[in-house]
This record gives sequence, structure tokens and C-alpha cells, in this order.
Amino acid sequence: MNVDLGIWHKLTRVVIFLLLVSYALLVFVWYLPVIQQNERMRQQILLLNAEVAKEKEAGKTLQLELDALRNDPQAVELLARQLGYAKPGETILRFGNSLTNRLSAQ
Repeated sequence: MNVDLGIWHKLTRVVIFLLLVSYALLVFVWYLPVIQQNERMRQQILLLNAEVAKEKEAGKTLQLELDALRNDPQAVELLARQLGYAKPGETILRFGNSLTNRLSAQ
């Protein structure tokens, strides 16, 4: 037996469909700030991971320099010379931007 309920049955289906769509839209609007915050945090994580990688690379460089200073006498001598030390009997000559050099360049 097939009973035709007419327009009310179709309207009930449309209303139920619209209620489901509005509920889905409400949930989306409700969670939109959370989704945006999540995206901002992901971007921040990417930036912080890049910074961590950069700092790890700097740490590796410093560790290599430290190992060289501990184990390589030439590295120690080079650092001492950069700091202005010399071996006994050597003369240190320093070239820099003195007042006379600046005046003659003008």
C-alpha cells in the first residue's frame, strides 16, 4: 500500500535536511577559531623547528672549534695570534683604521 502524504512529507524532508546543514554550519563556525589557532601554532612550530636546526648547526660549529682547540696546537696558536700574542722574539705589526689613514683617504 503506497500512501501519498503529499507536500507535507516533502517539506518534512527539506526541513530535516536544512536542520542538518545548519547544524553542520554551526559546528564549523564553532570550531573555526580553534582551527585558525591550530594553523597559527603549526606555523609557529615550523619557525621554531627552523630556529632549532639553526642553533644545532651553530652548536656543531662551536663543538668543532672546541675540539680543535683541545687537540690541535696550530688552532691554539692561531687563536693566540688573533688575540694579539706572539712567540718570544717576534714583533707584532698592527694595521688598522687610524686617524692618519682616514685623513689620507679623503
